[in-house]
Amino acid sequence: MTAHVIADDAEALAVAAALADEFRAGASARDVERRLPRAELDRLSASGLLAVTVPADHGGADVGATTLAEIFRLLGTADGSLAQIPQSHFAYVNVIRRQGTEEQRKFFFAELLAGRRFGNAQSEAGTRHVQDIRTRLTPRADGSYVLDGVKHYSTGALFADWIPVLARAEGDALHVAYVPRDAAGVTVVDDWDGLGQRTTASGTVRLDGVEVPADRVLPHHLTFEGPQLHGAVAQLLHAAIDAGIAGGALAEAAEFVRTKSRPWFESGLETAAEDPLLIQRFGELAVQVRAAEALLREAARTVEAARAELTDDSAAEASIAVAAAKVQAANAAVEVASALFEVSGTRSALNSLNLHRYWRDARTHTLHDPTRWKIQHIGRYVLNGTRPPRHGLL
Repeated sequence: MTAHVIADDAEALAVAAALADEFRAGASARDVERRLPRAELDRLSASGLLAVTVPADHGGADVGATTLAEIFRLLGTADGSLAQIPQSHFAYVNVIRRQGTEEQRKFFFAELLAGRRFGNAQSEAGTRHVQDIRTRLTPRADGSYVLDGVKHYSTGALFADWIPVLARAEGDALHVAYVPRDAAGVTVVDDWDGLGQRTTASGTVRLDGVEVPADRVLPHHLTFEGPQLHGAVAQLLHAAIDAGIAGGALAEAAEFVRTKSRPWFESGLETAAEDPLLIQRFGELAVQVRAAEALLREAARTVEAARAELTDDSAAEASIAVAAAKVQAANAAVEVASALFEVSGTRSALNSLNLHRYWRDARTHTLHDPTRWKIQHIGRYVLNGTRPPRHGLL
């Protein structure tokens, strides 16, 4: 595979905007047919967007968090499923940036610049909670490992060149094993049947005696020793997806009301778009979307400031800013996607129009991690100065 190498932030944003327009055209049909976006992901890889966080000294654009968040927001306005697929890709690029050896960085950054994709295999089902990871890396005499386990919600794994696998090794320490998608013992099952984000292929990954060389394993547990931005960046991208879905739903609703909705007979107006009650509601929804977008930008700037001078305090500020952005974006996505029907009228509920995909995508994606806990951490920080925990979900 060959890929274009993006030069800077401005080019990255231009490419993302162009691809969002391209992907928007087929988003509804892909959702209805559950047609997996292989061709679209190949376009994403070839565009160079998946390598934009490769450091400059390795040939990448090394874009900032503000640009990265905007890339995901733009993609989210077009297709809430497609935008979700590369989220873990960038999270595991960050693991290499932070914990990889120079040789590991050199190898994987070259893979990224060539257009290779990371999936993920991190969550497990039937365990006590989301951080109860039971997949094991068993050491061998020659320094390599054997990997065994079953993963669920493995977004992107079906389309990946490399699958980063979260696993426990010696002393139960958390590691990431980067495994080729076609490695012996790896089985990816397309059994995702969520009501929304239907084309993410977030299915099951089975790992049966997979041999992993020592130089493909990174000590992820070290990420959380000392101040870190791993969780803040990962959550920033989730917030960007939600903000994108909200913006996409608002644009869809406005277009529908302008071109298809009939005015309510009591209004005495010629068009629905002139109805002052609808105008009021659109104004309220626009405020929700603008607030989500503003908090997203503020969170990204706070992450960038923390990255420039990383301390316990700056990392805490970044996590809290991202948490606030995620709460607002999640609320806006669900509210606006639901209000789409309220403002558009009965016809908008026709299954054939598939306008409900915005709500289904929003409702599904916002379940990723509960905003009620983010509000708790924000409250503790504001009231008592308690820094948020370093568990990777803040």
